[in-house]
Amino acid sequence: MAVDEYSESAQAAPTPEEVGASYDEFGDLYGLILGDAAIHVGMWVTPGARTRAAGLTDLANLAMDRQTDHYIAALGLGPDDHLLDIGCGTGGPALRAARATGARVTGITVSGSQVELCRARADEAGLADRVGFALADAMDLGKEYEDESYDAAWAIDSFAHMDNRLAVLRQAWRVLRPGGRLLFTEFTKRGEPTPEHLAVWRAVWTSPPPQTPAALLERVTTEAGFHLERLENHTDSFVVTGDLMDIFYREHHERILARYGAETTANMDAAMPKLRELINEYMGYFVFVVRKPN
Repeated sequence: MAVDEYSESAQAAPTPEEVGASYDEFGDLYGLILGDAAIHVGMWVTPGARTRAAGLTDLANLAMDRQTDHYIAALGLGPDDHLLDIGCGTGGPALRAARATGARVTGITVSGSQVELCRARADEAGLADRVGFALADAMDLGKEYEDESYDAAWAIDSFAHMDNRLAVLRQAWRVLRPGGRLLFTEFTKRGEPTPEHLAVWRAVWTSPPPQTPAALLERVTTEAGFHLERLENHTDSFVVTGDLMDIFYREHHERILARYGAETTANMDAAMPKLRELINEYMGYFVFVVRKPN
């Protein structure tokens, strides 16, 4: 997570191996600054929501669970469905979907440590018979992921890491049955972030530069061939998550220093204010629900 002076290499798209290594090394950090229910943006603003929380971490976990429940409802999952979780993180959303709907779930990630953690969580929850996890590159799924073998798929905050979104969209198309839905979230660009902001985004989130919602939609519907069903703007929740990440980082600073050492922590100290500024001023967050035609 070194934040060097901006260069062309800082804007280059990460490889799957680089993304996996980042989560292997910094998974503990993401848990500290996001909450431990999952690794994704939470739903902080929703009509009629009432929240009782014992502290900030509990509040963040409730927001992430609320967001996951929104995604489960948007896909309309049922007990006969098989969901592909693209970029399953630490397994929280996959397990929550299985509990809530009775569906089977297969989660994939490029992080070996995440696979181990997810499998342990599935065993502990008594869901290993319906929820499985594997090491796989969503941009190049192997033959074990058969054509038209999944009823639905989601990619919660994982498309941001992909250096070839069209490849992963085509893989999702291939494994989905006709009429199957894909839900994915995207961190988007608004305005013109500075080169320094983009360097921080790549360093902290291991991601290529964000694109505009229009450019992303064009790729999904025209080049990949999906039909758009829903497009939701959740930027307000992303901004709150960005603010909270900075607060959590400062609150857990001593633990982070002990875990990662002085040099890495100094780089993080420089990056976190810039990341918060980037999220507040130059980024958006959208939820896409698309369908493979019958």
